[in-house]
Amino acid sequence: MQLNHSIHEFGFVVAQLFAAEDFDSSQLTTILIWAGIGLLLLMALGLGMAFLTYGKLWFQAYMSGADVSLFSLIAMGFRKVRPDMIVKAKVMAKQAGLNISRKDGISTEQLEAHYLAGGDVMKVTNSIIAAQRANIDLDFDRAAAIDLAGRDVMDAVRTSVYPKVIDCPDPQRSGKNFLSAMSKDGVELKIRARVTVRTNLEQLIGGATEETIIARVGESIISSIGSSDRHQQVLENPDRISRAVLERGLDAHTAFEIVSIDIADIDVGENIGARLQADQAEADTRVAQAAAEKRRADAIAKEQEMKADVAKQRAQLVMAEAEVPQAMADAFRQGNLRAVGVTKK
Repeated sequence: MQLNHSIHEFGFVVAQLFAAEDFDSSQLTTILIWAGIGLLLLMALGLGMAFLTYGKLWFQAYMSGADVSLFSLIAMGFRKVRPDMIVKAKVMAKQAGLNISRKDGISTEQLEAHYLAGGDVMKVTNSIIAAQRANIDLDFDRAAAIDLAGRDVMDAVRTSVYPKVIDCPDPQRSGKNFLSAMSKDGVELKIRARVTVRTNLEQLIGGATEETIIARVGESIISSIGSSDRHQQVLENPDRISRAVLERGLDAHTAFEIVSIDIADIDVGENIGARLQADQAEADTRVAQAAAEKRRADAIAKEQEMKADVAKQRAQLVMAEAEVPQAMADAFRQGNLRAVGVTKK
């Protein structure tokens, strides 16, 4: 602010001199000389202030061969970039033997762009150094993309070097301590597996996460046990389940590469087949009992119908017997019936 104020005052004085009537060429030369001297003094003052502010960082970068100019540091201040972080990252990269050339290496402009994009410059630099030490192909662009995608790039490199172990199932995620599967003979097996994975840096962006690995492995283990004829086969050789699951390529389109699948624990549970058969037999018994009760009810109803029919027939017989005397009397009166074997005297 003071520098701008001084420039405005100097411009005002020059304008007044040019407006004066007795202004001549000698005065113009004097003004130009003093103006040049003032400009040089201002430039020297600005450089001095910049050197006081960024001189230590520039000297550190210069002595380390980090290729960071003083003007770059000044520009970082105007762009709201932390110069100390950029210099530290460049120095670390240089000391680690990384390529920091401006053309095809980790340049100052790349680090600034990543910082302005909201990325973690130090984490990206550390991950590239760790990848180089482990002989893993990881350039700055890929590391920066992984970081900006929200993934922990340092953890990804660490997992690539030292594979991590995932529990299947994971009690913290699913709340279950074991997988429940049933072989063809109906016996339940309770299994807990451990999956060893390492990060696949090429598919880390857009690749499925640990939850997908756990789900696929669990589904495959249950399917493999379900295809076994007897549960003893699984107990005798659990490795056959591990090999069968591993051969299915469950890490496709995921951010990890499955190194191994190990059966950590296996227990025999309930005989679900026998229980289901017992439940089915009980259900069949209930159905049979219901059918027998229905037949018994039908028989009782039929018996009652027959008794009612017999009573009806008896009533009709009684009514018919009652009509016989009346019919005989009518026949006698009409002469249609006479006594046989009776002689009149």
